Amino acid sequence: MTVGADLARLYDLDLAEDLDDLDLYRALAARCGGPVLELAAGSGRLAVPLACGGLEVVAVDNDPAMLDRARSRWAGERRTRRVLPGGHLELVDADLFDLALEPRFGLVILALNTLFLLGDAGRQRAVLAAMARHLRRGGLAVVDAWIPSADDLAIYDGRVVLEWVRDDPESGDRVVKLVSASYDPPTRRLDLTSIFESAPPEGGPLSRHLRRDVLHLTSAAEVVQAATDAGLAVDQVGGDHDLTAFGPGSSRVVLIAGLV
Repeated sequence: MTVGADLARLYDLDLAEDLDDLDLYRALAARCGGPVLELAAGSGRLAVPLACGGLEVVAVDNDPAMLDRARSRWAGERRTRRVLPGGHLELVDADLFDLALEPRFGLVILALNTLFLLGDAGRQRAVLAAMARHLRRGGLAVVDAWIPSADDLAIYDGRVVLEWVRDDPESGDRVVKLVSASYDPPTRRLDLTSIFESAPPEGGPLSRHLRRDVLHLTSAAEVVQAATDAGLAVDQVGGDHDLTAFGPGSSRVVLIAGLV
């Protein structure tokens, strides 16, 4: 197995408990209809169950290992006949900024902090513009991003922190995830290293995989402004996946917008 495939598997293990946004996208798809476009879809955590629910879904990513996992997951669902009529998944290997599909989508998704991974404010604005280009009239674009508190940012001083210990159902290994991060307030750059250490639960050789991400943090107001600049009309700004109104103490910004 390649390093990329290992990291894709560990990514899924990392997000195994992050499922509370799926119902949000199901509800929005029921409200505005498909097809659904997910940008930076990864291993299909959202795209596959949405397609299984009878939706036409296009999932875009530029990581071949992630797309391979999405393809395998989708094939498994089809094999076990768990796909409702009309459900279809198309996987597209492409860069978000070069994407040029027809503006036919009823729902366009940028989920779970992907906005931060784009590098800088200019690229964040560019992806909102790409979302607007692919929407049809009456459709909705959704951006979901974490809003860290001052206490969250205070621990990002380079120290190594244990995040979780889990059993990997695919390899059978016990996996430990450690993280080390450094935050630079003037640039709002967060340099994050994730360390995954795996070994059989009864003991044995230890394997280690590292993933480094450079995040550009942003505010709810900036997300709203980027959407407006992209020609989107903000419909709702939630502070969580239940769409509680955004306000002081909100840990996320979930922006929902349509075409002007």
